[in-house]
Amino acid sequence: MTVWDDLVGQEKVSEQLAAAARDADALVTAAAADAPPPEASKMTHAWLFTGPPGAGHTQAARAFAAALQCVSPDRALGGAPGCGFCDGCHTALVGTHADVTTVAAVGTQILAEDMRDTVRKSFTSPANGRWQVILVEDAERLNEKSANAVLKAVEEPAPRTVWLLCAPSIEDVLPTIRSRCRHLNLRTPSVDAIADMLVRREGIEPEVAAAAARATQGHVDRARRLATDPAARERRAAVLKLPLRVEEIGGCLRAAQELVDAAAEDAKQLAEEMDGKETEELKAALGAAQGGRLPRGTAGVMKDLEDKQKRRRTRTQRDSLDLALTDLTAFYRDVLALQLGSRVAIANADAEDVLDRLARSSTPEATLRRIEAIAACRDALDRNVAPLLAVEAMTMALRAG
Repeated sequence: MTVWDDLVGQEKVSEQLAAAARDADALVTAAAADAPPPEASKMTHAWLFTGPPGAGHTQAARAFAAALQCVSPDRALGGAPGCGFCDGCHTALVGTHADVTTVAAVGTQILAEDMRDTVRKSFTSPANGRWQVILVEDAERLNEKSANAVLKAVEEPAPRTVWLLCAPSIEDVLPTIRSRCRHLNLRTPSVDAIADMLVRREGIEPEVAAAAARATQGHVDRARRLATDPAARERRAAVLKLPLRVEEIGGCLRAAQELVDAAAEDAKQLAEEMDGKETEELKAALGAAQGGRLPRGTAGVMKDLEDKQKRRRTRTQRDSLDLALTDLTAFYRDVLALQLGSRVAIANADAEDVLDRLARSSTPEATLRRIEAIAACRDALDRNVAPLLAVEAMTMALRAG
């Protein structure tokens, strides 16, 4: 197994990155031997990974980061970097490599203050790895100031620094930044490719794997979670019952409240797992005494962490709610497919009876209006409208049809 094995259905991208990693290894080897660099190289200092949600552009960037840090002895014998087992690959993949810095949006934006230390680090030489790698998971969330800071670093990078930017589409990144990056666009993996991965890598039963892959329509992480987490399956089942609960106003309001509450509970569960670990790690790093008492002068550092965690909880709740709305959109897409007699594969085959009922009791025009209402709710959430108000407006629109 290599670092490329988790890139589901991305054979072309894997080949391009593997070739670039080989040339990157040759550049470092030549520099160490004080030899001239290779004349033609597929390696460059900045990359932009894009693709539809769930296609795996962040996984592709992290796999590339691992291959750049690979220290497998097989490289000297002509083997390709990215073995997946050496210390360089392993630490880069799990996020503990000293020369791989990951930046992710904590709230709705990546602020300039969040990028300051990272940009400064990008101008330094690798501490003990082969490259200084900066991975920005949510490049579309860079605001004006943080984007300008990244632009300056990408324009004049250090010799052994590589920027890996990830975004849904090339249009989500400033033209001045994307023009300085090599662009790789990932495609939506097929249902069969995702199901096969779940069976091979997660040990999931083929029927369960196929159902999860079909339900998530090409979203690798969601398919993995749906196949492995019973609570995720229960939440999705509750979302798919919502169309039957909006026949009267009281039902609309109750359904909206339950949807928002479920997103909040999901976010709380994820936050408790991450926050507790982060807090204990920071206390240990600050030299907390037995019983948790912190040294003087460190209260500000803990306050900064608490603020960061609060922003992340807000974002996680909105992301969880958006995931539910995505499932709801797919549900009405299936209704529309039945109404139009389309041969498009039904994503929610496990709810076929409900789909048939709604398809017969409404029109394609009404279904399209409902899909538009869900899209309007997602847009409202992006504009920071209060979640309950946005979802209530959506459920009332679903009732009206």
